[in-house]
Amino acid sequence: MKRILVTGALGQIGSELVPALRRKYGSDNVVASDIRVIRREQIGGDGPFEVLDCTHLRELLEVVRRHHIDTVFHLAALLSAVAEEKPQVAWGVNMGGLYRVLEVARQTRCAVFFPSSIGAFGPGTPKDLTPQDTVQRPNTMYGVTKVSGELLCDYYHQRFGVDTRGVRFPGLISYVAPPGGGTTDYAVEIFHAAIRHQRYTCFLDRDTCLDMMYMPDAVRATVGVMEADATKLEHRNAFNVAAMNFTPERLAEEIRLHIPGFAVDYQVDPVRQSIADSWPNSLDDSAAREEWGWVPEYDLETMTRDMLEKLRAKLTGDG
Repeated sequence: MKRILVTGALGQIGSELVPALRRKYGSDNVVASDIRVIRREQIGGDGPFEVLDCTHLRELLEVVRRHHIDTVFHLAALLSAVAEEKPQVAWGVNMGGLYRVLEVARQTRCAVFFPSSIGAFGPGTPKDLTPQDTVQRPNTMYGVTKVSGELLCDYYHQRFGVDTRGVRFPGLISYVAPPGGGTTDYAVEIFHAAIRHQRYTCFLDRDTCLDMMYMPDAVRATVGVMEADATKLEHRNAFNVAAMNFTPERLAEEIRLHIPGFAVDYQVDPVRQSIADSWPNSLDDSAAREEWGWVPEYDLETMTRDMLEKLRAKLTGDG
């Protein structure tokens, strides 16, 4: 990777991926892009920024050619809960954008990172330690676009030789970007509520068990799979990656070790609960560990401690 484009750069992953890539490869070599207009400080300091709609092929191709891009991290998408509210829009954005990115990559010989998700699985998938290769029959539009995206990326690799790679993220936790319409957003909201109000109303049931990952690990996985030796990759689109596994009640217990008076009650949102119930309880990420050395750095305890420290500093203006 020498010249990088990040689409959806203002989203949850992009907000932390762009600064990390700029530290690693140089600010001038990482072009951040989003459909929204921003102030420069919103994307982590110096470096090029483009207002870009990924569903417009000519606009995308022009940016890639003008900046001599060789790798695209394609993050622009609607997340699970929003996608279920607006399924037609989700298909147009998630699949229309990816198709055009892959077409540009085919023409310009770019590599492409595509983030898949535990949402790519469905009710018929084995729930515990879900295998790398298994049944994928999701019952949400978000999941449908993720499975379709995995298959489309595989097709462009096999048919046209495009270097496509991806991971299936679990729920992601970050203190940098606000929640963006995901089913696992409770695991971000709960920290804000704990610090500000010492009370939180959770939209998932207390015993809903899901894999989760702290954003620094998600960034490491994203960069790691793209830097991996291609000759060692038996899989490409997309690798299971895992880090920690907990329920809302277990997370609340961990937060109480730092904020003893923290209280949680539950008002279950049927839509988001049904989405969560269709996902695996946990993922088997042995393929990622074996093929490109994936190992997470954060568990529940270290994530909670760091999240509270960094979020407090941000909310009080010290971060």
